[in-house]
Amino acid sequence: MLRRLYHDQPESFAFTPANQAWAEAQITKYPEGRAQSAVIPLLWRAQEQEGWLSKPAIEAVADMLGMQYIRALEVATFYFMFQLQPVGSVAHVQVCGTTSCMICGAEDLIAVCKDKIAANAHDLSSDGKFSWEEVECLGACANAPMVQIGKDYYEDLTAEKFAWILDELAAGRVPTPGPQNGRYASEPLSGLTSLKDHEAGRDGLNASARLAADIGDTVKRIDGTEVPLLAPWGKQSGGEDTPAAAPAKPKAKAKPAAKAKPAAAPAPAPAAEVEEAEPELLSAPREGREADDLKKISGVGPKLEELLNSMGFWHFDQIAAWGPSEIAWVDARLKFKGRIERDNWVAQATELTGN
Repeated sequence: MLRRLYHDQPESFAFTPANQAWAEAQITKYPEGRAQSAVIPLLWRAQEQEGWLSKPAIEAVADMLGMQYIRALEVATFYFMFQLQPVGSVAHVQVCGTTSCMICGAEDLIAVCKDKIAANAHDLSSDGKFSWEEVECLGACANAPMVQIGKDYYEDLTAEKFAWILDELAAGRVPTPGPQNGRYASEPLSGLTSLKDHEAGRDGLNASARLAADIGDTVKRIDGTEVPLLAPWGKQSGGEDTPAAAPAKPKAKAKPAAKAKPAAAPAPAPAAEVEEAEPELLSAPREGREADDLKKISGVGPKLEELLNSMGFWHFDQIAAWGPSEIAWVDARLKFKGRIERDNWVAQATELTGN
């Protein structure tokens, strides 16, 4: 299938502050010089924020990771999980059309989509609330036919039940995901013959599915308001080192009081922030010289080079001369705090000057 960028693109893209902090934290997950490995999670976060991936969003992610635009475009156009045109504001419905679901009635579900959403896949409904597409196997064959809406599966569907789910979503209500025919999970339709001791949630439903519906999470996109935004490897998304919360441990039985130990020495105070100092700035390349190609510095893409030029940096030797105070000054004016030291811009610029 040919996948192209949408014909009507927005002027620009920017992560929300919380999503920007999350994205910067993701980059720290990867070794130095391997920031491009974060391209899929960052593209996915951009899609979660906007609903789809626009050209400015793809390019913004590429700039963050120091990638050529074509490389980020290759990823976005290769994976079908990335939506390259606007989707419904309430939900994008993915109907499984592979063997098990097709045998069990996927065509009836597609007919509902054409009737209630739009005649063609990927088109928006008249009110802009919904869009749909047929996808390959979603891995719930025992509960065919099924659809994925947002983060969750709605399984064991009939055309009537599926139409009801769309009506509920349009009215602002979130139907409980999971089997829609009374099954708890994917046990035989005739009933369980083993493993009968499970804990049902309210109304006898799967507890995790019920809880997802209770908080509206099934169709809610990740918009950056989730709390806490904690990177799983222990860094708070805001950039500060914060140990990840450890799972609660069962309380141990009380033990006899131990002898008092000497008080621990107080933790050292955090180092003071480096005072900013304005580096050498130029209004244009030096007389008689062309601007250096700052994109030769790993981590600097076309957009970032343009930003550096606008700030007054045109030559490698300007960057090579930065010390901690100058780095702090530039860092405070860039969107990607910490990138200079992480990608060793000063060392790279020094080498590029030939010194």
